[in-house]
Order: sequence, then C-alpha cells, then structure tokens
Amino acid sequence: MHLVFPAVLAALLFCVGLYGVLARRNAVLMLMSVELMLNAVNLNLVAFDVWLRDALHSGQALTLFTITVAAAEIGLGLAIVLLIFRNRGTADIDRVGRLTDGDEKADGDEKADSAETVGDDEMEGVG
Repeated sequence: MHLVFPAVLAALLFCVGLYGVLARRNAVLMLMSVELMLNAVNLNLVAFDVWLRDALHSGQALTLFTITVAAAEIGLGLAIVLLIFRNRGTADIDRVGRLTDGDEKADGDEKADSAETVGDDEMEGVG
C-alpha cells in the first residue's frame, strides 16, 4: 500500500478541520472541526502502522485510545455548549465572551452606559 494516499487524505481532513476551527463562530461546528482533525490524526496512525508492519500494532492501539478520548471530549463539549445555549440563548463564540450572567454588567459596560447618559446640555459646553 502506498503511504501517499492516506497521508494526503489526512492532510486534507486536517486542513478542513483547521479552517473550521479558525473560521467558524458556532461552538458546535468548532467541536465538529476538532473531531475532523482528530480523525485525520487517527488515519495517519493507522496508515503508518500498516506501512511499517508493526508486530504490536501500536498505531492501531493508539488510535483506539484517541477515539476514546475524542468521545469523552465531544460528550463534555456538547454538554457545556448546551448549558451555555440554555442560559444565554446562543452558541456563538463571539457573543459568549465572559462567564458571568447575562444580567450583570462588566466594568467596561458600566462606563459605556454612564458615557451614554450625558445630556445634550452638558455637551454644548464642549467643543
């Protein structure tokens, strides 16, 4: 078996996953992109295990371990995303910037609100 075909396929899968992590703002799509990247690594592990004809099949054993870790990661990740979606109403990474409740305001938001409440008569003297 030629090693080039699975290596190129794994590189393409990894690039698609990397693009998904960097370009997407939805948390679920980011988790799916991480899974694509892990599957590309698994494909490389199995391909190199077959190519090297390892007697212990350590690449395949490591692939099973990686699949187990990926399953736990996706389970915890989806649980966190669902909890954030239930509390905030969105799974957008940009809109979920801080871990405080939506009712509380950060220090920067209070300063912005106080600047917006300046009246027109106070602004006439400026300038």
